[in-house]
Amino acid sequence: MKQEIFETYLSLSKVLKQENIKKVLLVCSKFINNSFIMDYIKSLPIDFVVFNDYQSNPLYEDVLKGIEIYKTEKCDAIMSIGGGSAIDVAKCVKLFSNLDSKKNYLKQEFKGNNITHIAIPTTAGTGSESTRFAVIYYEDQKQSVNHKSIIPEYVILEPKMLESLPTYHKKSALMDALCQAIESYWSVNSTEESKAYAKESIKLILDNYKPYIHGDFNTYSLILKAANLSGKAINISQTTAAHAMSYKITSLYDVAHGHAVALTLPYLWEYMINNIDKCVDPRGKKYLDKMFNELSNLFNTDNSLDAIKEFKLLYDNLKLPKPLLNKESDLDTLVDSVNQTRLKNNPVKLTKKVIKDFYYKALTNQNL
Repeated sequence: MKQEIFETYLSLSKVLKQENIKKVLLVCSKFINNSFIMDYIKSLPIDFVVFNDYQSNPLYEDVLKGIEIYKTEKCDAIMSIGGGSAIDVAKCVKLFSNLDSKKNYLKQEFKGNNITHIAIPTTAGTGSESTRFAVIYYEDQKQSVNHKSIIPEYVILEPKMLESLPTYHKKSALMDALCQAIESYWSVNSTEESKAYAKESIKLILDNYKPYIHGDFNTYSLILKAANLSGKAINISQTTAAHAMSYKITSLYDVAHGHAVALTLPYLWEYMINNIDKCVDPRGKKYLDKMFNELSNLFNTDNSLDAIKEFKLLYDNLKLPKPLLNKESDLDTLVDSVNQTRLKNNPVKLTKKVIKDFYYKALTNQNL
């Protein structure tokens, strides 16, 4: 089934009627209870049960609770309202619901089902509402769930959902969307389709990020669209080294995910343009050089080094705080945390020594 995307919460009644939905499992963060969207849902002729008993980094056990409620309450659809956590929980509740409940869901072969999932993002960052990925934690280990059937059938990009976003979250989510689009553009898995999504996402962000951050409501729908497009892009291409390097920064230095990605991305970018001879993209060095030139054009610059300067300027304009290296041993902890699978998506080969240098530059502004 092809995903349908709407741009107003008022479309929800149409979707519910179209799918003949009678009772919904509503996966949402607690603040939704006092929002305009909840008032609207209460006015609709459907039954629903709220599930918000999950962690910000969702646990496997949280998903089990959601499945139990879905089945016990005899729901026939799922709606998620929130950021990546709510949407990821809803994705996993859907995916696991028709598997064998007597076995560990993560160890079973995933298969699709006909449960309808309606996603309403409350942030403009990951584009999770249009991806086949979800993240949950099992026994303190991050588990990446990947199956095409968990892409929500319906998405509602309602700009009013962004009005209550804290400023820091707004900025870091914006950087996540931009970094996703850039990484998708240079990923070894990129296609013409994914590059088209990434290109439009980058343009929308560069053209609108300043008024968006300053609260211009007219730009909210444009940034929501940009984030959604970045999600569509990585749904095809996946992310690369900057994302792989970000996760441990978030826990060690208490910065949001998008902020963490933006810290290392310019150093990765600069290294790759200076080391095209280490190209591992099967399309070759000429393709890679052409791709970097295309990225420069998207940033309205004549060369990659100037494009990187523009990226850094954008970061500076957002006035995001700069975390500083706590101790030298953190560098080894960070390097060891990098997911090697993500590195395989990177178009230029990276060694541990090079990655360590990225971290050092990002956290000190100096070379090792």
